[in-house]
Amino acid sequence: MPKEVIIPKNVHRTRGYSHAYKCGNTIYVAGQIGWDEKGKLVGEGDVVAQTERAYENLKRVLEAAGASISDIVMMRIYTVDLECFNKTAEIRRQYFDKHFPATTLIVVEGLDEPGTLIEVEAIAVVD
Repeated sequence: MPKEVIIPKNVHRTRGYSHAYKCGNTIYVAGQIGWDEKGKLVGEGDVVAQTERAYENLKRVLEAAGASISDIVMMRIYTVDLECFNKTAEIRRQYFDKHFPATTLIVVEGLDEPGTLIEVEAIAVVD
């Protein structure tokens, strides 16, 4: 099965990892956080702003792989506080209007980048 590294042009550069890999019809997307195209955190201390940007980054990575948000079958959401997740429920509903993907929520002590409150990772399957 061929493997393809996905390098979207409209998402921040990575440092030591790939945004995604496409293996056959499955796309594995690395954790996306609230960074703009220049790698700057959006919404310091604002989980809603960070989540909106993380989902926009996720959408852009999937589009670069020939997929869309509706192709997501599995997500992992990492957050530093359960209340952060609760504040972002409406954003999830905007992206997943019919069915939510299988999802695991993981509350962590901290994320890789200082100030980051939430990170979303996904697996998508295209028909």
